[in-house]
Amino acid sequence: MTVYGVVAAVVIGLASFFSIQSASGGSDLRANLTLIAPAGAGGGWDTFMREQQQAMRTNGLVNNSQVVNIPGAAGTIGLGKLSTMHGQANTLMVTGAGLVAGVEQTGSPVTHDDVRPIARVVEEYDVVVVPADSPYGTIDELVAAWRAEPGEVAWTGGGTFDQLVMTELALEAGIEPAETTYIPKSGGGEATQALITGTADAATSGYMDVADQIEAGRLRALGMAAPQPLEGVEIPTLTEQGYAVDLANWRAVLAPPGITDEEFAELRALVEEAVATPEWQEAVERNKWTEVWLAGEEFDEFMASEQERIAALVKELN
Repeated sequence: MTVYGVVAAVVIGLASFFSIQSASGGSDLRANLTLIAPAGAGGGWDTFMREQQQAMRTNGLVNNSQVVNIPGAAGTIGLGKLSTMHGQANTLMVTGAGLVAGVEQTGSPVTHDDVRPIARVVEEYDVVVVPADSPYGTIDELVAAWRAEPGEVAWTGGGTFDQLVMTELALEAGIEPAETTYIPKSGGGEATQALITGTADAATSGYMDVADQIEAGRLRALGMAAPQPLEGVEIPTLTEQGYAVDLANWRAVLAPPGITDEEFAELRALVEEAVATPEWQEAVERNKWTEVWLAGEEFDEFMASEQERIAALVKELN
């Protein structure tokens, strides 16, 4: 009851905030834009939205913009809030593969079908890492030990998506994901700490979350879950090492339900303008993102296929 009370209080407070934002925005959605990150500050979704905000502000694409964090339940609290903002076109929210998984894991009554997806923008990839003093020097050595005793090799990760990558690797290696010991953490920093202190043996984590630890020699990278090597990153892909794991952690932008087609087109144009700016291009390079713009019917088909694919992976964990 306490949890529900806290959630209710948060939602009521947010409702008041967004009512004010909507009223002050007027009919021009660029006059006062709200950018929602369905997670706490500092994570991937938050970074994406703040980079969008910077690109829009610097280039005068909007008069005013504010990033609002709505953390909780793997992003589904934010998604639920967006679904209630009927017709409030001066609002954008970031989503991604982790939120698709969150809907499945939490049994959320609200899905991406209850809002209006605009476009996929970028994607990033996970890396498999072990402590620098780990006995596993290659991905094959790690998999061999894992396959021999699935419950004895403890995995960790900084979010829902990281667990999906571990799941896909397990399936590729012929290991039952449900038999694996997985220690969830709230971010890449906590996952790194679990490795360094010996709480976990291996981790799947967003590359930028652990890149500094790899460079410092505290962690050893065994493989990147990317379709091809990243430019400037000397880590082999899992695929080229015999494990077809290339689940992309994509980022997409959503609009509330109930907006007009004209408003939807204007929001899409706004995002297109933002990603064409020098500031956004610098953010892509700095964050090691890969641009994968996709909109329209092709994006709708992509969303449907990802929901099906990720739902199947989540079922493997039960």
